[in-house]
Amino acid sequence: MKTLRPMLFFISLLLIVGLACSSGGGGEVSAQSPPEQPVQLNNPTASAPEPTEVPPTEPPPSTEPPVPQAQPFFTEEFDTPLSSDWSVFTVTDPNLSDLDNVKVETQDGNLVWDLNSQYVYYYLFYGAFDYEDVQLDTRADNRGKNNNSVSLICRYDPEAGWYEFNIANNGLYNILYAEILKSGKIQYNRIANGGSKAIKIGKGVNEYSISCQGSELILQINGDQVISITEKKYALRSGQIGISVSSENVLPILIEMDWIKVSEP
Repeated sequence: MKTLRPMLFFISLLLIVGLACSSGGGGEVSAQSPPEQPVQLNNPTASAPEPTEVPPTEPPPSTEPPVPQAQPFFTEEFDTPLSSDWSVFTVTDPNLSDLDNVKVETQDGNLVWDLNSQYVYYYLFYGAFDYEDVQLDTRADNRGKNNNSVSLICRYDPEAGWYEFNIANNGLYNILYAEILKSGKIQYNRIANGGSKAIKIGKGVNEYSISCQGSELILQINGDQVISITEKKYALRSGQIGISVSSENVLPILIEMDWIKVSEP
C-alpha cells in the first residue's frame, strides 16, 4: 500500500501541469465567424399609425376679372364694348334701307353711329331695369350731315311702345309716342314739336337731357329747358330707357357720343 501513494502523487502532478499548459496563451486558436450586424426589429405589439387625412384640393383662383353687376343709375363712358344688357331695335324702309351699311360700336371711348343708309332708325334699349321716374343725359358730336336726329327714350314697353324725344341738327325737335301695333309696325304719334335756338346746328357738340317724372315730360338742350309738358293721353307708367340715331335721305350720318348718364330726376 505504501507503493501506491507515490504513484498517485506523480499522476496528480502530471494532471496539474497539463491543465496549466492548456490554459496558456501560446497555443493555436481556431478561426471564428465575425459577428453579424445588429438588426433592429419593429415592436410587434405597436399599433399601425392612423392615416393622415389629405386636405381637399382647392381650385386655383380665377384670373378672370369679376363681371360687374348691372346698376339702375350709372354713367356709361364707352371704354369697353356694350354689355348684353343693351339690345338693338331697328325701324327701316323695306325698299331703301340697307343695314349692311350701318355700324354702331364703341371706339376710342365713344359710341360711334355710322349710318350710311337712308331711312334707318337705330335704337339701343337698356333692358336691365324698368324705370318709373328717370333722367337720361348724353353728349353727341355731329361729324356728318345735318339731316339726322338724336333721340332719347323713356318708358319703353316691348308690348306697348315708348316716349321718344327727337332733336335734329337742323334746329327742330319733337316728342313722340311710338306705338307698337299688333302687326309689329311702329306708329309715331306726335305729342309736341318745335324749334330751339339752344340747338347747335351743323357740325358741333350738343348735350341733351330728358326727364320722365309722373306725367311730366321735360326736354333740356345744352342746359336750357326747352319744353315741359303733361302727358296723360297715352299714360305710359314705366319701362326701359334707350338712345337712338336716325338717318333720312342725306348721307353719311356720323354721330359720336362720349357718354350717357342715367339718374334719378
